[in-house]
Amino acid sequence: MSIKNLVSLGLLVFIPISVAAERLEWDALVVFITSAIAIVPLAIWLSTATEEVAVATGPSIGGLLNAVFGNATELIIALSALRAGLLDIVKASITGTIISNLLLVMGLSMFLGGLRYKEQEFQPIIARVSGSTMTLAVTAIVLPAMVISTSNVVDQVAISRLSTTVAIILIVVYALTLLFSLKTHSYLYDVSVVELEDSAGNAVPHTAHKPNLPLWISVLLVATIAVAFESEIFVGAVEEATKGLGLTPLFTGVILLPLVGGAAEYVTAVRVAIKNNMDLSVSVAMGSSLLVALLVAPVLVLVGQAIGQPMDLSFNLFEVVAVIIAVAIANLISLDGRSNWLEGVLLLATYAILGAAFYFHPA
Repeated sequence: MSIKNLVSLGLLVFIPISVAAERLEWDALVVFITSAIAIVPLAIWLSTATEEVAVATGPSIGGLLNAVFGNATELIIALSALRAGLLDIVKASITGTIISNLLLVMGLSMFLGGLRYKEQEFQPIIARVSGSTMTLAVTAIVLPAMVISTSNVVDQVAISRLSTTVAIILIVVYALTLLFSLKTHSYLYDVSVVELEDSAGNAVPHTAHKPNLPLWISVLLVATIAVAFESEIFVGAVEEATKGLGLTPLFTGVILLPLVGGAAEYVTAVRVAIKNNMDLSVSVAMGSSLLVALLVAPVLVLVGQAIGQPMDLSFNLFEVVAVIIAVAIANLISLDGRSNWLEGVLLLATYAILGAAFYFHPA
């Protein structure tokens, strides 16, 4: 059994611990930490099950499954926070996930892969297409903040309607990106097939790998339900626990939540980068950011309107600037189709600086 599977199995012990902590009304910080750790292995198993079902169902359905379930953990946590009325944390988690994928995940992948290989290559077309789409996503994030900053009177109804309109457009664009990547230009995205491992951790060619479809569908369903259950516990403790630590909702949403929800993407991207598959690593990092910007954020806006939580796209101006910086630097570094350990350090340093800025931000 691979190290990843051993770790993800071992960490499952925190599920009953977190449930006991919540039921016995232990300190909020204990509930927060145990539930956060419990979500990590569930996210990994959710990701693994999605990959296995994708292999069994073929490239078209499999690609669609990866597109929908790629950020399921982040979406479930955000929905739980939205239901609890933690709108500031929900908005911050959207920008935080984009920033962490572009800077932290790509940075770790390029740095650790670059330590093993002097220079790594990947298809620049993936970075170019993702970069163009991310520009649209950044525009959608910037616009509501621009409307507020350039208006003498902030009309919340107008901001809400603008956010709903933008959300619908982004969902349509996401559907078109799926058509592009899965149908009309699927040959550009052949790198999106994940290299699987046998019980000893050795690579297995997809032609020789026959997943047990009923088993992995069951794992997918159980992991999704378990993530939803743990997310309720996590969100219930997050506000009190972070206040006790002196952390703002902005820092919690931008830095802490993506670290919990994005564990599966981090593991996958770094693992394949170390195996010199930077095509897949870059695809995972940028694809996850696009999924959040074009699907997760719009869905949260529409769901918020439906359940009476006034969710909109009017992000904190500092969040907007941080996303612009992350997208610009990630695009500059990835456009040449080559990476090395120093470029990874530059991405990680940018993430660390932004993290420090969010920590000391008084919002």
